[in-house]
Amino acid sequence: MNPFRLVYEDKKSKARRGVLATAHGDIQTPCFMPVGTQGSVKTLSPGELEEAEAQILLSNTYHLILRPGIEIIKKAGQLHRFISWRRPILTDSGGYQIFSLALLRKVSNEGVEFQSHINGDKYFLTPKTIIEYQKILGSDIMMPLDECVHYPCTKDYAAQAMKRTLDWARCSKAQIANPVRNDISNGASDKQLLFGIVQGSTYEDLRKDCARQLVDIGFDGYAIGGISVGEPKSLSYNITNKIVENLPKDAARYLMGVGMPEDILEAVEIGVDMFDCVIPTRYGRNGTAFTSEGKLVVRNAPYSCDFSPLDKDCSCYSCQNFSRAYIRHLLCSNEILGLRLVSLHNICFYLELMRKIREAIKEDRFVEFKKEFLNRYDTAD
Repeated sequence: MNPFRLVYEDKKSKARRGVLATAHGDIQTPCFMPVGTQGSVKTLSPGELEEAEAQILLSNTYHLILRPGIEIIKKAGQLHRFISWRRPILTDSGGYQIFSLALLRKVSNEGVEFQSHINGDKYFLTPKTIIEYQKILGSDIMMPLDECVHYPCTKDYAAQAMKRTLDWARCSKAQIANPVRNDISNGASDKQLLFGIVQGSTYEDLRKDCARQLVDIGFDGYAIGGISVGEPKSLSYNITNKIVENLPKDAARYLMGVGMPEDILEAVEIGVDMFDCVIPTRYGRNGTAFTSEGKLVVRNAPYSCDFSPLDKDCSCYSCQNFSRAYIRHLLCSNEILGLRLVSLHNICFYLELMRKIREAIKEDRFVEFKKEFLNRYDTAD
């Protein structure tokens, strides 16, 4: 049974609304997934995320393998119970993090050998073991091991990485039917979804070929990897558009690691459904708030006597209760509450943006909404 249902397509663009069914609930798309790399969205509690109406969180298998370790999460009764999160979870394989290790890893057709960035211990991950680990985690959506390349890279290298990604995708799909060693019997692993990941760098023919082969293999959804790794934005948009054109309409489309509001709007317009990024909380910890008028560096001196909220159009807890002046004071005093308040606001801003996007699509006014948003929103850094 197809887990994704296309609900509505905007009449003036390729933007669309859908519902992705998972074991822990339905997800309304387009959606943004707050990133809890190690099972925690930095500075925020699961209760705060639920109150902000986050539909799904993203965690990283690579990081969870290293710390606290798969066995501990298994003993806890899978990841949802371990982190006290009742809604869906997507677990990334950690392929991007592994390939970012450069000198600390060795790639072969069988898998990846790497050294822990924590203590130097050696690990060897294969496309089969990464699925086995995610079965034990009990995540709702699993991502296969893939080889991500940086920009720029030669076409030969991109083609080799794409072929390896496809081979690993086939292995991952085959592993779905196999039982987990020493399986835990709560049944969640029987309902897990598996997405394929499109690679191929900035080479249009490689991306199209990879997408078509993944569709032939058959997955519950399709992710676009290797975007926003240093290439110009115009090139990112073009490649994403070409990939989407080669993905089925009746499957969820997930653009990995892309998270500036203007980039999300561009991708929604060409038919992308799912997004994740560390940007909201990373910027929050650095004292930068996302607002309806653009990014606001709260640490800056002009806000020392500014008693307005971070964003007058926002109804989050931070904006309803605290001023820019107070939050700046907290940040300059190294008070943890300051980081929390800006991070919470940023997550709420992103989730509210997605709600407004879904509503605009429903009313066939996404193009107008995007234009109005960007006219007010200053994209300058």
